[in-house]
Amino acid sequence: MAEDAGSKLDFQELYRRLDEAERALTRGGEESVEERQRVLSARTRALSGSRSQEAQHQVAPVLAFRVGGERYAVPIAEVDEVLEIKGLFPLLGAPRQLLGAIVARSRLIPVLDLRQLLGLEGGGMSDLTRVVAVGRGDELFGLAVEEVEGKLELRAEGWQRPLAGPFVHVTADRLAVLDLARLGAGEPAQSPGALAHG
Repeated sequence: MAEDAGSKLDFQELYRRLDEAERALTRGGEESVEERQRVLSARTRALSGSRSQEAQHQVAPVLAFRVGGERYAVPIAEVDEVLEIKGLFPLLGAPRQLLGAIVARSRLIPVLDLRQLLGLEGGGMSDLTRVVAVGRGDELFGLAVEEVEGKLELRAEGWQRPLAGPFVHVTADRLAVLDLARLGAGEPAQSPGALAHG
């Protein structure tokens, strides 16, 4: 992601100033108390400026995909792998939101239907092409999706959890970042469009 020249931090200048301040502080009593205080304040401002500049450029890598006519994403750190849906087999008597299971690397992965979980209008099984296997710790499950858009880097500052639904954040262009811990918790869900404009 390109940074504009005006916002680039000059680390060499920062280190030069810090070295100058350190030399001034270690000269051994040559400066007055006021001068030492001025140098310490300058050093503090330089360090806090570099931290706030760093925070402005923090990004959250996510894997984006489409399902039920909406765009969703999950944090890359929670993605195990992306699979073809071809190997999915149904589980008799399973609830509607559980499409079935898929075997990957000798593991049986339950596959959820986001359309059912989020109350989305959707087509049939033929619309689903991929399974995004996600998880935290030992829990691993799949999300059936229509299309994988790929990896995106979203600006992470200012994220606030929407009022309703299993979402961490909804961007201005209606990309909803899912909160996997809340996904099956039965929270009321709304489409990303309603959340983005609500």
